[in-house]
Amino acid sequence: MADPTTSSPGSSGSDQPTFERWRRRFSVITGLGGTKEERDVDMEAHHHETCEKWKRQLMTYSPAVVFMMKHLKLNGADVTSDDLVCAPCDLSRAGGFSPEAGIVLLCQGRFMSKNHMEDTLVHELVHMYDHAKFKVDWNNLRHHACSEIRANSLSGDCRWGREIRRGFVAFSKQHQECVRRRAVLSVRANAACPDQATAERAVNEVWESCFNDTRPFDEIY
Repeated sequence: MADPTTSSPGSSGSDQPTFERWRRRFSVITGLGGTKEERDVDMEAHHHETCEKWKRQLMTYSPAVVFMMKHLKLNGADVTSDDLVCAPCDLSRAGGFSPEAGIVLLCQGRFMSKNHMEDTLVHELVHMYDHAKFKVDWNNLRHHACSEIRANSLSGDCRWGREIRRGFVAFSKQHQECVRRRAVLSVRANAACPDQATAERAVNEVWESCFNDTRPFDEIY
């Protein structure tokens, strides 16, 4: 005679946490099962876990990230994992740098791949480097424009493949066109910038010197 306390297969106390974990992961992948609120919470947790995992890997194995962290430390900014924050963001960006808090924001769930996250992280670390080395005044549009030119040029944001995915195709000076366009967009979003023409003028005024300044890299990698 069966023990009346025996649970049905797959529902024993020891198996329940594993079963629940896989049930919720299946729900995240398929969109089936559970409530919408549960799926949203689980999806955000999944995005955060992935962001943190990729961040650890990039801090250890990415040549560009390790190089930037080394040169930040040489300039008095000893970056740790706590300074690179994975968090939800609005849909308009994949990352950001906060000069006031001294942190880089990595927008969990906004990365198409680990390579995309690597480019974003290097971009923001260039801003952090400029802030540490050059004492950037982010309300000065020329300062902001210079850092945006450098970050877009040095990070991989303007690689040909990335531009193709964005729908921009150019066979001559593609890199320069991308850097200029993205720098203008960022400066235009600065609260101190009154209009598009002012953003374009700020980028144009500093273009030559800032595009050619690849510090701390020897060249555009």
